[in-house]
Amino acid sequence: MNDPHLLGKEGERLAAEYLAEHGYRIITRNYRYHRNEIDIIAQHNQTLSFVEVKTRSSADKGHPSESVTMKKQKEIIKVARAYLAFSGQEDADCRFDVIAVLVESSTESLISSFVIEHFIDAFWSNS
Repeated sequence: MNDPHLLGKEGERLAAEYLAEHGYRIITRNYRYHRNEIDIIAQHNQTLSFVEVKTRSSADKGHPSESVTMKKQKEIIKVARAYLAFSGQEDADCRFDVIAVLVESSTESLISSFVIEHFIDAFWSNS
């Protein structure tokens, strides 16, 4: 899979399937606020989970989760706050997760073998 956009979209699809298989209810995908986006918003028990998905075709440039920098975390937190405000859920129990998808093999349009790591409560908001 040579197209990074397709790789990312396929990784997000696999992450959503993984979450659903583990008891999460997917609320929305690709929630946008201004220029920023949260890949997946899901509910697990009574907790809203804002999930950033990072997919890599190899670990040559580091683990996929390493690309969730402090800057990226701040952008995700900003979008999460907007979602909570617009949905009237400001008091909801929530957390920020990262799902890393490392591709082991793929074709031009399909990831055929991969490893998923789910980092629950990967980072926090200061307020």
